[in-house]
Amino acid sequence: MILYILGAFLLSLLLGLVFTPLILKICKTKKLYDIPNERKIHKNAIPRLGGISFLPSMLTTTIIVLIYMSFTEQKTLPVNLWSAMFVLGLVIIYLTGIIDDLIGLNAITKLTAQIITACLFPIAGLYINNLYGLFGIHEIQPYIGIPLTICVVVFIDNAINLIDGMDGLAAGLSLIAFSGFLVYFIHYGVFLNTYCILSASMIGVIVAFAYFNIFGKPEKNTKTFMGDSGSLSLGYILGFLSIKCAMTNTAIWPMRQEALIVPLTLLFVPLADVIRVIIYRLRHHQPLFKADKNHIHHNLMRMGLTQHQSLVCILSMAIGFILLNSILYSWMTTTLIILIDAVLYCVVNLYINLRTKKAV
Repeated sequence: MILYILGAFLLSLLLGLVFTPLILKICKTKKLYDIPNERKIHKNAIPRLGGISFLPSMLTTTIIVLIYMSFTEQKTLPVNLWSAMFVLGLVIIYLTGIIDDLIGLNAITKLTAQIITACLFPIAGLYINNLYGLFGIHEIQPYIGIPLTICVVVFIDNAINLIDGMDGLAAGLSLIAFSGFLVYFIHYGVFLNTYCILSASMIGVIVAFAYFNIFGKPEKNTKTFMGDSGSLSLGYILGFLSIKCAMTNTAIWPMRQEALIVPLTLLFVPLADVIRVIIYRLRHHQPLFKADKNHIHHNLMRMGLTQHQSLVCILSMAIGFILLNSILYSWMTTTLIILIDAVLYCVVNLYINLRTKKAV
C-alpha cells in the first residue's frame, strides 16, 4: 500500500508541476491577475488561478492509481454513492471558485453553493452520528446529525477560504491536515485505501503549488495564488474527510473514541481563527461577510514579523496543537482537550494583540 501512496504523491506532484506553468501562461495572456489593494498583503499583480490545478491533478491521480490497484490486486473499483456525491459536490464548488476568481461572486452566492454541496453528503448517507462524549453527548439522531454535518462542512470550507490571505498559509495548513488524515487512514488499513490515495494525491499537488506560491517570482511570471478555486476545493475535500472520519460506521472501521478529536485537531488553527474573527466582527458591529485584515497572519505581520516568519509561526502552532492533543488524549476527555486548546489559542492571540499594540 505504501508504494501506491508514494506513487499517488509523485504523480500528483508531477501533474501539479506541469499544470501550474500552463495556468500561469494563460493568466499572463488573458491578464488574469489579483490586483493589490489596501486589504491585501502583496504589492504586485499576481496570477490568481493556481488552484485550478488541484482538481484535475487529484482526480487524474486517484483514478489512475485506483485502476492500477484494481488490476494488480484483482479488486473492483471502490465506487459508491458517497464517492459520486463527493465528486459532484467537488466539481460544483470548484466551478464556483473559478467563476468567483474570474468575474467575482457575492458572499451569499458562494455560501449557497457551499450549502448545496454540503447537503450532498447526508443525501448519500454520510453524516455525523456520534459526538464521542463531547460535552457528554454520544450517539445523535439524524435530525441533529444531518444539519450539524452541513454546518460543519460549510464552516470548514469557509475556514480554509478565509485564511488564504498570505503566501503558503492555506496550502501549508491543508498540507498538515491531509498528512494527518493520511497517517490516520493508513493506521486503519485496507478499507480506507481510497482515502489514503486521495490524501496522498492532494499532498502532491499542494507541494507543487506551494513551490510556485512561496518561491515564485512575479517578474518571471512564476508566482501564483490559489484563488477561490483552490481554497474552496481544499476546504470541501477536508470537510468530506472530516465527516468521513467522524462518522461511526463499523462496516468500514471499528468504533473509535478519537474519531471526532482527530479532524478537530488537524483543522484547529483555521477553525479557531474564523471563530475569533466572527466574534471580533460581532463585537465591533461589522458585517460578517465583509473582508478585513484581522486574521491571525495580519496581526503577526502588524507585530513586525515578515510573511515567511508569520507563516512558520502559524504552521508551527498548528503542529504544536497536534502534538499537544496527541499527548493529552491518553488521559483527558475530548471536551477537556478542546477547552484547553481554546484557552491556549486565546492566550496566544492576547499576547499577539499586546505585542501589536506596542509595535504600533
